[in-house]
Amino acid sequence: MTPSEPIATVRLDLWLWAARFFKTRSLARQAIETGKVELGGQRAKASRAVRNGDVLRIARGQEAFEVTVLGLSDSRGAAPVARGLYEESETSRLQREQARALQIAQRTGYRAPEGKPDKRARRLIRALGDIDAL
Repeated sequence: MTPSEPIATVRLDLWLWAARFFKTRSLARQAIETGKVELGGQRAKASRAVRNGDVLRIARGQEAFEVTVLGLSDSRGAAPVARGLYEESETSRLQREQARALQIAQRTGYRAPEGKPDKRARRLIRALGDIDAL
């Protein structure tokens, strides 16, 4: 196939990898098999053909994307090119931003220790651990 010929369909796992939702095709295939990717509201197989205009729902970690396929590619390119392959819905983007803001707000009170605990602190930690065992 020459680069000038348009592609009619692409495998779902290949498109997810090319659109940079997953680092490898095997991770994309694993996400599809575990039901984290829906095509048109239904679970799909990795070999399912993706076409322009298809609506995908992708769950990746804590994030959920709802995208419409705008372009097809069977090779992984630069990030700006990959962003041109899909369009995320406005509600999906707002939900992701709200969830991220909530996570940041929950972490604001936590401060990681500056160093390793000293001998006295280790004894206190051990003593507190023993209380939980009762």
